[in-house]
Amino acid sequence: MPHTDTAPHLIASLIGAPTDIGAGARGASMGPEALRVAGLQQALEGHGLTVLDRGNLSGPTNPWQPPQGGYRHLTEVVDWNQRVFNAVYAELQQGHFPILLGGDHCLGLGSIGAVARYCAEAGKKLRVLWLDAHTDFNTSELTPSGNVHGMPVACLCGFGPGELTQLAGMPGGGPALRTDQIRQIGIRSVDAGEKRFVQQHGLEVFDMRYIDEVGMRQTMERALEGLDTDTHLHVSFDVDFLDPAIAPGVGTTVPGGPTYREAQLCMEMIADSGRLASLDIMELNPALDVRNSTAVLAVDLVESLFGKSTLMRARAG
Repeated sequence: MPHTDTAPHLIASLIGAPTDIGAGARGASMGPEALRVAGLQQALEGHGLTVLDRGNLSGPTNPWQPPQGGYRHLTEVVDWNQRVFNAVYAELQQGHFPILLGGDHCLGLGSIGAVARYCAEAGKKLRVLWLDAHTDFNTSELTPSGNVHGMPVACLCGFGPGELTQLAGMPGGGPALRTDQIRQIGIRSVDAGEKRFVQQHGLEVFDMRYIDEVGMRQTMERALEGLDTDTHLHVSFDVDFLDPAIAPGVGTTVPGGPTYREAQLCMEMIADSGRLASLDIMELNPALDVRNSTAVLAVDLVESLFGKSTLMRARAG
């Protein structure tokens, strides 16, 4: 059953991570507060959830330095991700639904690492949906910027510095994710070297060309294929997944993303799966937003992950 108002009672924990430590533009550090101002807690409570706002994590400030050894702010990135890992893992162990409020997307390392560790220990299967304009499968050899928010998927899959690839402390010492556990949706900006690396490692990518050709419904059916009652579904929602015409408040806008209706259908189908158990909301940058409209839209879409639907007709089957 989907997580609707009639679903088993859910306790969601909001965890703010106010940093832009891995990003190329300043401002994502203000994202958590913008989501709170846009009414995230009240929206979730309106769908029958109990919401615990854990406040914001604290960590090192952004030194805004050039890359060293191919990475910008590696020490600080590791520190922030360790704090995110600890916070998300603690909520999962209490049976709560962690919602990470970013912050830049490098923090997906800590969040998904915690989910992967939890699932490995609990004997659960894991599926990650990465909603993003970018594959974030870069390495220091592939990217001149050194910005770690372009690398979290690669690091989760074992490609990157040991401090990040081993952050989750997985049983057996392997990477947090296998590439067959992740589905990427909405992709439309990939560097040439990164594209080859993605293809080489067989990531399943539903790019905008694919969505244009088959539609969001078929895309989501494929992305959600094979989920069962033993699967923990994690959604990592980078706000730049959306078309910048409706979501200007991000540091890395890429034209041609999903429309409002396509994004709603994506979220509603995730809700229909009934498997969603953890969430990241990342890269919201209020400094680039217009009257907090992107935060309001993000909250609207997150509501749809918890059962808000425009559906008027009973579904067949």
